[in-house]
Amino acid sequence: MPTHSGRMPTLPFSENQPHQHRQMAESFGSDAERYDQARPRYPEAMVDRIATSSPGRDVPVVPDVLDILDVGCGTGIAARQFQDAGHRVLGVEPDARMAEVARRLGTEVDVATFEAWDPAGREFDAVIAGQAWHWIDPVAGAAKAAQVLRPHARLAAFWNVFQLPPDLAEAVTTIYQRAVPDAPFDFRAMTRGGLDANQPILTKAADGMRETGVFGEPEQWRFDWERTYTRDAWLDQIPTQGAFTRLPSDKLAEVLEGVGAAIDAMGGSFTMPYATVVITATRTAPA
Repeated sequence: MPTHSGRMPTLPFSENQPHQHRQMAESFGSDAERYDQARPRYPEAMVDRIATSSPGRDVPVVPDVLDILDVGCGTGIAARQFQDAGHRVLGVEPDARMAEVARRLGTEVDVATFEAWDPAGREFDAVIAGQAWHWIDPVAGAAKAAQVLRPHARLAAFWNVFQLPPDLAEAVTTIYQRAVPDAPFDFRAMTRGGLDANQPILTKAADGMRETGVFGEPEQWRFDWERTYTRDAWLDQIPTQGAFTRLPSDKLAEVLEGVGAAIDAMGGSFTMPYATVVITATRTAPA
């Protein structure tokens, strides 16, 4: 069972400014169906905690139904989890291909970048972002969220942080570097994963919330869990990762063949530790 205290992909940018790489941010829709099927979901405990700590209406208990804005909703993975918990969700997604899948699966979506999106006077009890806040300028994004949040409502950005088993990580790094020797990515950091490698992105998210001056002190929540992947299940996820969405087909095939062989050498499956990390703060009441 997930636990929390106090998923994020390891981002292959040494300067830790992924929001400046819009082409990669908007490349995931190249295979939106695969993305929706292969990407992991989020712990139900996280969904519950965000919802139960997001009143947004000056009341001490949670309303029966929250109005939630899902920023960078993609195919609606997180949105559907909050909808399944009984809440109303509107997504904002810059990639029309991803938005089409989300709509077909039951989530209302406005197609726009968050920075350019027009809220048209709408207000929300929570703004969430799953695997997406690093693609948004952290200060401009937090300021935009503050504009649409009711007083005391919550902004929550979250990521699934994975950490490959050490032997597999070493093998995969070698495969990546051989297949794409000139890639501008830190493959070793990407395969090493873990919170330390991702802390700069988490820190930027928290600092962006602080800089607006309208949020309380940001908190970091953590939910630990694990998932066992078969060879085919992990290979199905690789093309949905940002480092590979724009890779030429022959190079991607080389990566998949090598990683598949490495997993075969481990017996055909492996268990991946995950930590879903949430950076969150509440909108302060107006003076």
